[in-house]
Amino acid sequence: MTLKDQWTRAALNLSLLVFVLAALFVNPHSAPAMGNAERGFPNFADFVKQVQNGEANVLRGVYVSDVLALPITQQPVDDPNYVSSKDGEVTQFSTASQYQNVGLLAHNTLSGKSFSQLTVGQKVRLIYGDGKIEHFIVTEILHFQALKPGSVSSAFRSMHSDEILSAQQMFNRVYSGAHHVTFQTCIKAYGNWNWGRLFIVAVPIP
Repeated sequence: MTLKDQWTRAALNLSLLVFVLAALFVNPHSAPAMGNAERGFPNFADFVKQVQNGEANVLRGVYVSDVLALPITQQPVDDPNYVSSKDGEVTQFSTASQYQNVGLLAHNTLSGKSFSQLTVGQKVRLIYGDGKIEHFIVTEILHFQALKPGSVSSAFRSMHSDEILSAQQMFNRVYSGAHHVTFQTCIKAYGNWNWGRLFIVAVPIP
């Protein structure tokens, strides 16, 4: 590995560590824009037409029947911690893309509210700007408690097994590996909007 590669990897690791711990910290007093609930739930064909813009290989929307139909916005090239402050859309996590996976982020006060309605076995459809559609199925729903919610050095405890993971171990758990989609938002508990993290993992349908 060259020195340049080492610096790139170090910067990437720092980015993912900070992101996993802090990127979804929210202001619970944010004023949401109009989301799916207010617009009425669109059928799939109408949603595809709504999000298409002709750009191939650019994700433009995610659809789960009767649960969510959300346009996807991209992070600025120089801001891997950006998460949209608008209700009714999600943000694609650029660092996950470097692992050939799709990360979809939203604040739990905004579009992230719908993530908790996802269940194992539901079908997820991703729509690209040129109309291409990819099909996935939800296989895992993971909940983690942030042991120090306000700290960028926090470890995380799995609420399923009590296993404790570092931020990087948690990132690897949900964003590395074979091609998949990961939805991420925060978990509110005990009056703390950033008490934990919710991840929903969906894998390609053969």
